[in-house]
Amino acid sequence: MAATATHPGTQTGATHSHSPQTASPAQMGSASREAHQHSEGSVAYAIEQQTAKLPSDLFLWAAAGSIGASLLCRVMGNEKDAMFVGQWAPTFLILGLYNKIVKVAGSDRVNPS
Repeated sequence: MAATATHPGTQTGATHSHSPQTASPAQMGSASREAHQHSEGSVAYAIEQQTAKLPSDLFLWAAAGSIGASLLCRVMGNEKDAMFVGQWAPTFLILGLYNKIVKVAGSDRVNPS
């Protein structure tokens, strides 16, 4: 007897349809208007185009490098420099997050006019 996997709250043997639903022309027009209404300006679009070219791990390495440089400064007795350089790590991580968001859901869905 073969076992069938079920999702919580479903009956055994129930089937789910995973076919994509297509939007009607009226819905697509509405989505396009909404995208234009919430689109970024030309400067943000240009920045996103350049930012998306950078690999995401670049920001992780930069954050790790700033932590390492901070540790090195601390060991060498430069506490102010260690604090300064160590505070770069969260900035690099936030920039990496921005980079990832641009790649996944950037404003390139609508070109600015």
